[in-house]
Amino acid sequence: MAADQRTRTVSAWRPRVPGVVEVFHAHYTEYAYPMHVHEAWTLLIVDDGAVRYDLDRHEHGTPHDSVSLLPPHVPHNGSPATSDGFRKRVLYLDASRLGDELIGPAVDAPDLRDPVLRRRVGQLHTALALPGEELEAESRLTLIGERLHTHLRPRDVRDGPRRDPVLARRLRELLDERVVTGIGLEEAATLLPAHPAHLVRAFSGAYGIAPHQYLMSRRVDRARRLLLAGRTPADVATATGFCDQAHLTRHFKRLVGVTPGRYRTSGRH
Repeated sequence: MAADQRTRTVSAWRPRVPGVVEVFHAHYTEYAYPMHVHEAWTLLIVDDGAVRYDLDRHEHGTPHDSVSLLPPHVPHNGSPATSDGFRKRVLYLDASRLGDELIGPAVDAPDLRDPVLRRRVGQLHTALALPGEELEAESRLTLIGERLHTHLRPRDVRDGPRRDPVLARRLRELLDERVVTGIGLEEAATLLPAHPAHLVRAFSGAYGIAPHQYLMSRRVDRARRLLLAGRTPADVATATGFCDQAHLTRHFKRLVGVTPGRYRTSGRH
């Protein structure tokens, strides 16, 4: 959605995640969007307030527990449904995630009341805002795309996830080979080969942990050994595949309970 000059706050960026054209966060008050279109799919959640909009000449709204999916090339407008305006988070997705065959179903039912989907979209926005979390973002986006397909084309969904321990083991071996350099989900899916969503589900089902969590655990294990050998956190971050020391610290503290610096000096007397 486009906006006028009465914007309170806006943050926009293009992450290094295939399929995401743009991430857009905004807090707007006292305005109205004119009718307009986007080339990309618009995946929208509203954190405060609510939006009222027209899509294909039908009125819709965005309560807190819903996710709105607006298809490309279909005109829509928008205005605040509350006196304080609204705060929203938007992902613009290209056709590699959602194809044109889903435009019709999305026009018919753009507002999806699905708490699991709502939570996953919020988690994806968190990952996209953190440098070095591209594998997590890809994984979450893949499962979101799969769930959107479930809503829009429920007949295409099979009964339950299919287990594939051989594929899970092959992905684990690939992650083990790429602990430092890392690997994107789409590249892994091409190398193995398998659908990205099936990769994530097969791995999580076999090992009880998502691929991005496994990779970060392996990196933290290496970091522990290097820190105890006397190397500095900044040096260790580079040597173990983290994008910087802050990235290392975030995951190290989450898994170990202390910062890398404290861990490094904990055994000294």
